[in-house]
Amino acid sequence: MEDFEKKLSIKDSMEIEIENGNCSNKSNGVLHLLRKFLEVQQRRAQAYARLKTGFSEYMKSGGELAYQQLCSEITVEFNDCSKQVLEMESLFLNPDYCRVDLAELLRAVQIQEKQKLNLTATIQVLKKAGRPSERLVNHENCLFKKPMEHECVHLREITEAAGTEEAEANAEYDNALKEAIRGVQDAVTTINEHLEEVRYEIAALETE
Repeated sequence: MEDFEKKLSIKDSMEIEIENGNCSNKSNGVLHLLRKFLEVQQRRAQAYARLKTGFSEYMKSGGELAYQQLCSEITVEFNDCSKQVLEMESLFLNPDYCRVDLAELLRAVQIQEKQKLNLTATIQVLKKAGRPSERLVNHENCLFKKPMEHECVHLREITEAAGTEEAEANAEYDNALKEAIRGVQDAVTTINEHLEEVRYEIAALETE
């Protein structure tokens, strides 16, 4: 009877050790994925910094080719980041991890990152176009009677109606730009809140 109880005790002890070992392996795996996720977010931040710098240079110099090349490179970078996060999200849903909460957290970040990127593109398109009243005039459709003279099709009588139309166009442009900027700021705030949750999770796992 004593031998049986002793064997049972040893068996229970072994099962606990195996269970603890599995938990430890899972925790290490989760830690690895979360740290990798933060690295991906750092890559995204660096890509945005490059895009911002490149766009500023484009607005000053008008180097369209260089700007388009940069946009292509940034697109590839963002696509790769999204692909990696989707893979992590899938792993967290896997029975080996079974962390639906973390998968949903990563999904929430992905949604906000997509929103941020779309609005960033909107902001750049608007800034490239400029306010309606400040846009450069193209004279290719004007009539040239003499080498240095032409009848400009853009000349029109300044009326109250024309002034109101221009003011409305400017107001619409300003509102669209402000809305896009506010949207980016909201997305950044939400993303940072989610990243704090990730850091808390990492800190909790490190203390286990």
